[in-house]
Amino acid sequence: MSILTKLYGPFFDLNNWKTVVESGSDWMIILSLVLIECLLSVDNAIVLAAQTQKLPDKVQQEKSLFYGLWGAYIFRFILIGLGSYLINFWEIKVLGAAYLMYLSLNHFYKMRHPEKVHHKEHKEKKRRLPLFWSVVISIEMMDVVFSMDSILASLAISSNPVIVLIGGMIGILCMRGIAEVVMKLMEIIPELEVTAYGLIALIAIKLFLTIPTIDIEIPAALFGGLVLLALVLTAVVHKVKN
Repeated sequence: MSILTKLYGPFFDLNNWKTVVESGSDWMIILSLVLIECLLSVDNAIVLAAQTQKLPDKVQQEKSLFYGLWGAYIFRFILIGLGSYLINFWEIKVLGAAYLMYLSLNHFYKMRHPEKVHHKEHKEKKRRLPLFWSVVISIEMMDVVFSMDSILASLAISSNPVIVLIGGMIGILCMRGIAEVVMKLMEIIPELEVTAYGLIALIAIKLFLTIPTIDIEIPAALFGGLVLLALVLTAVVHKVKN
């Protein structure tokens, strides 16, 4: 109980919240944390947008992001409380990278073998989770994996968990906005779905390289440039095809 009080006590200290809300310097820190969250969440937004494309209509896609948003807030609260212990959970990054690579390879396999996949899905239809909830669970899993880097970066800037929580929550909302922009682009340029799953494979490699035994970090600016280049090339291909 004492450990829980130590980890999560600051969240329930009203004086702590009052100090943060009334402090101009704390809000400057929060704004910087939001910027960091957005920069580190480009890959997460791509994964979320690609995952929602499995759902049949726009209403379900937006609904899955809404449920995922609240789940992200809950997990962010839990993970910020754990704070300094997150650095020891590099194994989750390995599992996350493996899962992302599975998503990418599975998508391209389905593209190459549509008849086999349709037959298999028809046989297993009764034994699987409803598609909507499987997408929501997938979104939550990715939120947990991708939130680690941003939480650790945020805690390095401010040791006050309330500041990190406020910055993270605003950042998550901004990231969902980025995901919706990507979703709309996919409607305009269908070829972006293939590009998105190619980028997911790249993200899996990027995530795996950050584990302590390898410790190679691809700069956010470089990765953002690769994403932008991929989007531009896809738009050119779409224009040529049409």
